[in-house]
Amino acid sequence: MKNYELVLNRVEADLAAGRLRLGGRLPGERSLAEQLGISRPSVREAVRVLEAMGIVRTATGSGPEAGAVIVAEPAAPLTALLRLHLATNHLPMGDIVQTRVLLESWTAREAAQNKAGDEQLKTAEELLDRMDAPGLAPEEFHLLDAEFHVALSALAGNVLIAAVMSSLRTAIHGYVLAAVPNLADWDATAGGLRTEHRAIVAAIRAGQGDQAAALITAHIEGFYRAAQMR
Repeated sequence: MKNYELVLNRVEADLAAGRLRLGGRLPGERSLAEQLGISRPSVREAVRVLEAMGIVRTATGSGPEAGAVIVAEPAAPLTALLRLHLATNHLPMGDIVQTRVLLESWTAREAAQNKAGDEQLKTAEELLDRMDAPGLAPEEFHLLDAEFHVALSALAGNVLIAAVMSSLRTAIHGYVLAAVPNLADWDATAGGLRTEHRAIVAAIRAGQGDQAAALITAHIEGFYRAAQMR
């Protein structure tokens, strides 16, 4: 086992046992090095890994904000990992589409069955209103579109799925924009997407889980077919 892995195992054990909690701080670099019998550079390497994993946030200096603080930000490292794997062409776009359909149809059905009301749907509908702005460029539209889908996924109440959805949408943003020129008529496509979004929200509000799932499946698959990304 590499030295930095000793630190990772120690942090995992302390989190599991409740000795470390969100907002708490890791022991100092010197303290961890002495406790584990490793060098301080090995501790620094471990802290960098933990930061990349979204487990800690670090600040330099000697004040009250210095050191490594326990946080929970799984979306950022998942996004980075997905983007790297997409860049290697290891993850086919068809698999990404299928994963989105599986996750988003489930979240739409759950949101409808949970009777998501006006207050819960407020964020999603505000994003739709912003997407109605005239002259919206494709990049702005798709950024709002990504936020909309993430907001819908959060309605299911599953934190991990919401994080995975956020990562997926962010990771494929560049690929989606690159496909816009493949669309025969962007304005017509954007209008169709707006209509589909509203129908999905209406089905969720009405508690029609199967309908919401079917609509979001057709919405996702239809765009990728039109953009020739499958």
